[in-house]
Amino acid sequence: MTFARGYVAILQGAWRASRGRMLAILAITLLNYASWPLTPLVLKHITDAVVAHDAHDATTWAAFLPLLALFNAIGAHLLHVLFVEIADQNVIDVTGDLAELAHGPAGLAHLERPDYADEIELARNENKWRYGAVSAAMTTIGVVVQLALTVLLLARLQPILLLLLVVAIAPLVATRYAWRSFWRVWRGNADRMRRSNHYADLAMRADAAKEVRLFGLEDEVTRRIAGSRTEIRDSLFRQDLRGVVVQSVGYTVFALAYVGALYLVVRGAVRGAHTPGDVMLAVSLASQTNRLVFTVVQALQRLQYSIGATDRIRTVRTMVAELYPPAPAPNDAPERIESGIRIERLAFRYPGAHADVLVDVDLDLRAGSTVAFVGENGAGKSTLVKLLARFYDPSKGRIAVDGVDLASIDPKRWRERLAVGFQDFVRFELIARESVGVGDLPRIDERAAVERAVDRGAARDVVEELEHGLDTPLGPTQSGTDLSGGQWQKLALARAMMRERPLLLVLDEPTSALDASAEHELFERYAESARAVAAATGGIAIFVSHRFSTVRMADRIVVAADGRVAEQGTHEELIAHQGMYAELYGLQAAAYAG
Repeated sequence: MTFARGYVAILQGAWRASRGRMLAILAITLLNYASWPLTPLVLKHITDAVVAHDAHDATTWAAFLPLLALFNAIGAHLLHVLFVEIADQNVIDVTGDLAELAHGPAGLAHLERPDYADEIELARNENKWRYGAVSAAMTTIGVVVQLALTVLLLARLQPILLLLLVVAIAPLVATRYAWRSFWRVWRGNADRMRRSNHYADLAMRADAAKEVRLFGLEDEVTRRIAGSRTEIRDSLFRQDLRGVVVQSVGYTVFALAYVGALYLVVRGAVRGAHTPGDVMLAVSLASQTNRLVFTVVQALQRLQYSIGATDRIRTVRTMVAELYPPAPAPNDAPERIESGIRIERLAFRYPGAHADVLVDVDLDLRAGSTVAFVGENGAGKSTLVKLLARFYDPSKGRIAVDGVDLASIDPKRWRERLAVGFQDFVRFELIARESVGVGDLPRIDERAAVERAVDRGAARDVVEELEHGLDTPLGPTQSGTDLSGGQWQKLALARAMMRERPLLLVLDEPTSALDASAEHELFERYAESARAVAAATGGIAIFVSHRFSTVRMADRIVVAADGRVAEQGTHEELIAHQGMYAELYGLQAAAYAG
């Protein structure tokens, strides 16, 4: 079932890639493979006509030889050219499918599953088989045509020669065994492949270079790259070797039958049971059958690898579909928040984790308010932000926006109404104007909107230092200007400010690469933007920070500890309460004073 499904998937993908090329490939394949068994048939009639001194028949049959020779000579070359073109497009399409499977789902759960990572790693290493998938599939069609004609001719000449096709089962079974064994070993190496690629990344990534050199890890990284890849190659080679031995046994069985078949035909000719042309036909067909079996085995092996690679996409698609089952027609995102966002007895556990990150969280975020989340690392602050952005749905409880369950709101529409700056921001190596403008893609070319976002994100100083301002290419990918960590972060904050009427304005630990002065300026601008957002949409401004001096401006401060809300209130209320917030605030104030 998997074989048939994968075979159909290969042909469907090739048909989508180029219908015209596929029709041409089919026509040339039929002519090319049919010409092989038809050539011996023509030679048989020519031989018999020559022996009978019949010049007319010999000339008539000889007229077919140039045409058959043409199909033999140029068919394979034309097919190769067409296969390369369609294979390139097919690989591009499959790469797009993988990208869509990674970014298409509303959530992030699939990206954090080890089994998903294994399948993607295998898919990344299977392009060589995926590239030859169309060739393998169409070669199979050609082989079937050649086999059918060969069977008809053998049956007409000497029915006992059909036993060659029965004996050919031996190398086919051997090949099937070799492939299945290799495939099990291939899948079993997925985690090694991921480790090997991680070591390679450490050797090549600029952000890893400092620590690799500082700790003298160059030789260790190189050793681990070589070691992990040697482990992979050794395990695959051992299985390849076992497969070759098994296939050799299968070929030996066929070779013995092939020699016996030729003996029977030649003996029949000596006894007068066959004409010289029959001998010519028998020897040629038997020789072709030997070649045909080899072609069948080779095509089957390539096809099995290709089907496995193609079926990988289906496996990933099935896995993603199971994680994100179809939901009822979603609600649209509201234009404004009237009362607020209510978090009710919320609990959450990451996929594959053994414990909840958030437990029984109850929280009211009033419309138009500014809320600060504080707490130690691992307290659940950033996880709560991810849930508010609908990257995940709660394991228990719910988040309600003006009484409407957030899980019922279209995640794409909801995210269009969010403005978020993340601690682990992306360095978009684009033109500076684009690196900021992608924060609101429909307005990426509105220079005035980008300029306003730069000011709100306190990134004007970065732009002024660029050689061509907002038109400066950024990063090595663009052969442009590279920036410091703080400069990249300021552009990321400007990107987060592109949307001017969000329902949620979130800064999640946005100042890790900024100094105290830059942080103070940022939060002043942030407070100004928050007031504008509150007036326009009833939007809620949230910021997550470790620096207590910056959270005092918030209407409400939420203290997270061990996945729960430990305390909440204004700065003054929490100081007066003399709880966790007051203790942490006092420790941080003393540290800065010292």
